[in-house]
Amino acid sequence: MAESLPLEMLTYILSFLPLSDQKEASLVSRAWYYAAQNALREINVRYNIPVSSASLPTIKSLGLRGVSCIGLTNLDGSPASHQVLQSIAYHLGPHLQSLCLSGGSPTEASFVALILGCPVLRSLDLSGCNSLFASGTLLAQPETAQQVQQALSGLRELNLAGLRDLADLSFNRLSSCAPSLERLSLAYCHLTFELGPAWGSINPQDSSPSQLSFHNLLRFVEERAARLRALDLSGTGLPPEALQALGQVAGLQLQELSLHSCRDLSTEAVAALCCQQPGLTSLDLSGCSELADGALLAVSRGLRHLQRLSLRKLQRLTDAGCTALGGLRELQSLDMAECCLVSGRVLAQALGSVRRAPPPLAFLSLAYCSSLKDTSVLSLIPALGPSLRVLDLSSCVALTNRTLQAICTYLTPLSVLRLAWCKELRDWGLLGLGEPSEEPAQKAQPHRELEHQASGPMDPSPQPQGPSLLMLQALQELDLTACSKLTDASLAQVLQFPQLRQLSLSLLPALTDKGLVAVARGCPSLERLALSHCSLLSDEGWAQAASSWPRLHHLNLSSCSRLTEQTLDTIGQACKQIQRLDVAMCPGISMAAVRRFQAQLPQVICIQSRFVGGADLTLTL
Repeated sequence: MAESLPLEMLTYILSFLPLSDQKEASLVSRAWYYAAQNALREINVRYNIPVSSASLPTIKSLGLRGVSCIGLTNLDGSPASHQVLQSIAYHLGPHLQSLCLSGGSPTEASFVALILGCPVLRSLDLSGCNSLFASGTLLAQPETAQQVQQALSGLRELNLAGLRDLADLSFNRLSSCAPSLERLSLAYCHLTFELGPAWGSINPQDSSPSQLSFHNLLRFVEERAARLRALDLSGTGLPPEALQALGQVAGLQLQELSLHSCRDLSTEAVAALCCQQPGLTSLDLSGCSELADGALLAVSRGLRHLQRLSLRKLQRLTDAGCTALGGLRELQSLDMAECCLVSGRVLAQALGSVRRAPPPLAFLSLAYCSSLKDTSVLSLIPALGPSLRVLDLSSCVALTNRTLQAICTYLTPLSVLRLAWCKELRDWGLLGLGEPSEEPAQKAQPHRELEHQASGPMDPSPQPQGPSLLMLQALQELDLTACSKLTDASLAQVLQFPQLRQLSLSLLPALTDKGLVAVARGCPSLERLALSHCSLLSDEGWAQAASSWPRLHHLNLSSCSRLTEQTLDTIGQACKQIQRLDVAMCPGISMAAVRRFQAQLPQVICIQSRFVGGADLTLTL
C-alpha cells in the first residue's frame, strides 16, 4: 500500500523520522529511496565529505540529488583537494546554500574558485581556516573582490571563529563582499582594544594589516546596524567599555549575542546592554566570571522576550539572583551548569509561580551544581512544565532516587536525561520500588524483589511504590556514567527504549554480560554507546549483543580489561556503520587486531588504542 502513495505524501511521512531511520527507510525500495532523499533535503541535513579522490563519485551523486548543505574534512592545499573543490563547484555549487570549511587549509586560488561557483550561498563557515588569512592578500585584487561580491550577495551568515591571522584589512575585504550579512562570529579571534573616546571614528584607510581591532569592528557594526541580528564575540576578552560602545550603536537591534568567556565584563556593562538592546532573544554570558546576581536581575528587567540564556560557570551567582528568572516568561533554554552557589530552592519558586503559567522551558542544565539537594529539586521538577525535553543534572552528587522518581512522574516527555556521577542512585529507584526498610527483619525483602526482576520475566515489581525509568519512553539520550551502585538487577529491566540513540554506562563496575545483552535487546536503535571501565564485560557478552546494534557508529570500550580481539572481530562483522572506536587500555587487544579491524571497515574515522597490548600508541585514521 505504501508503494501506491504519491511521492509527496511519502516524503511528508518520512520527514517525521529521525535521520538514522530515514537512512534505513531509503533501503526499502526505489520509491522510498527518492522519498527519503526528498525528506533529507527538506530538513537541511549537512553532508560531511572527506577530501580525497575517492569522494568524487559521491560528490557527483549528491549533486544529482540537489544537496544544498555540505562540510569538508581534511581539506588542504594538495592537488587532490583542488580537484575536489572543482568538483563541488561544478556539481553542487549552483544550488549550494551552506558550506563549511572549518579547520581546512585551502589555497586562496582554490577558495575563490569555489566561491565563484556557489552563487546562492547563505551560510559560510571559515572557522580555523588560518591559511586563507596568513598572507593578508585574500581578495586584494579589486576585480576578484568584485566577482566574489556578486557570488556572496545573498550570504546571511559568516563564521570566522578562531582565526589567529585575521586582521582589519582582510576582514574588511571579506565582509564587504557580503552586503546582506545578518550573523557574524568572531569567537576566539584576537581582538585588540584601545581605550578612549575615539572608538568608531577611525578612517577605513587606517585599518591595520596585521591586527584585528575593536574600533574597526565597531565601524563595521555601525555600517551594518540595520541588518545585523546575531554577533558572537566569545573569548575575545571584550572589556566593559567595549560592550557599552557596541550596545549603543544607533539602529542596532541584535537578537542573539554570545559573550562566552569574556571574563572582564562587569555587571554594570551587562545592565547597560540590557537597556540598549531590549530585543535580545538569546544571550550567552557563560564563563564571565566577574558577573554576580545583579547581572541576572538586569537581564530579567531589560530582556523580557529572552528565550535562551546561558549562565554557565558564573561562580558568584546565588539563589538571590535566581529570583529574577520569574520575569522571563518566554524562556525556552536555561544553562546554569557549574553555578555552585545555586541550591535550587528559589529557582523552583521563580519558575513555578502559582499565579502564572511556568515559562515554556525545553532545555535546563544544572550540571555540577553541587549545592543541589533532593528537597529543592523535588519542588523544582513539578514547576518545569510539560515542554521540557532536555534535563542535565550531571555531577549533582547529593541527588538520590527521590529525584529520579520525581523526574519519572512529572517529566515523561523528556528526550534527554543526564545523571552522570549521581552516585546515590540505586536499583530500587530505577525500578520504581519503595525505599528498603532499615529494620533488620525486613531488610532482605527488597533484595528478593530485585532478584526476581533480574532473573524472571520482564514484568514489574509485585508492589511498586513509584514510577520507574520505563515511564520515560520518549528518551533518545541517557547518561548514567559513574552511577556506581546500579547493577544488572535494574538495568536489564528498565533499559527498554526503542527510540534511544545515545547511552552511557561507563564506570559501572557491576555491569555484566547479562546486563549488556538485555540492554542490546531493549535499545536496538543505539548509535552512540559508552562502556568504558566496565571490567566485567567479556567477549561472550559482545558475541550476543553486537548483532542488535547495526546502527552503532560511536563506541567507547576503553579499559574493559576482559575484552580480546574476538570482540573486535564481532563488532566488525555486526556493526558495519562504526566510525569511531575507543579500545584504549584494553590489554587483551593487540595492535595487529586493531589494524585488521581498520582493514575490515575502511570507513572508520578514528580508533583510540593507547596502551593496547601494553603499548603506548594512538592510531588516528
